[in-house]
Amino acid sequence: MSDDGAAVVAAVEAVAERLERERDHLTELDSAIGDADHGGNMARGWAEAADAARDLDDPEPETVVKAVGKTLMSEVGGASGPLFGGSLVFASAEITDGITAETAVAFAETYLEKVEDRGDARLGDQTMVDALTPAVHTFKKSIESDDIGTLEALAKAVAAAERGVAFTVPIRARKGRASYLGWRSVGHQDPGATSTLFILEEVLATAADELDADVPAVDAASPTIPDDETEADAADEE
Repeated sequence: MSDDGAAVVAAVEAVAERLERERDHLTELDSAIGDADHGGNMARGWAEAADAARDLDDPEPETVVKAVGKTLMSEVGGASGPLFGGSLVFASAEITDGITAETAVAFAETYLEKVEDRGDARLGDQTMVDALTPAVHTFKKSIESDDIGTLEALAKAVAAAERGVAFTVPIRARKGRASYLGWRSVGHQDPGATSTLFILEEVLATAADELDADVPAVDAASPTIPDDETEADAADEE
């Protein structure tokens, strides 16, 4: 097993353990605006995915991700299976040659594109896209424009996803079962966005472990963008 392959397996195992710990929390979130099955489906699906990843012979990153995606498609009920799993299968082709900063960006962009297409969802619909979009855009900008190291870029992406999860609370659901509630969906945190954040947090923690580094303390703001109006005014004056 390559080092990258081993790291991906470790990340999948960490995600499975996290989602099992968060099963009740995700169920509680989903019970308010959905079928109350997101916690159980995700915990069960990722546990099976971790088993599938461990059972692979000498896997590379692409084969691990593809196996995880296919397992999620078959084991996770409702819309989450195709959204999380099917999108992983498609995006896995971006890391055929291993994981680098460039292939990680390509993977993230493809994954987001497929989630949007499969769910017919966009930013502001109160779905997992609300966490995923800022995370992917922040990661891409950090790598390609701000010349930030991969671990710090990933930490910033996680911070952006956290803000995206908070963004789902005051908005009205326009996709999925929650949309049937109309304005009654306002005030509820989206479970899919929340589980997306948990997955990203475990990917970050695993990456830090693999690099034998601490998780960087960051926020989602890019260093090339003023963080508040005062800094923006100062920049304009210069």
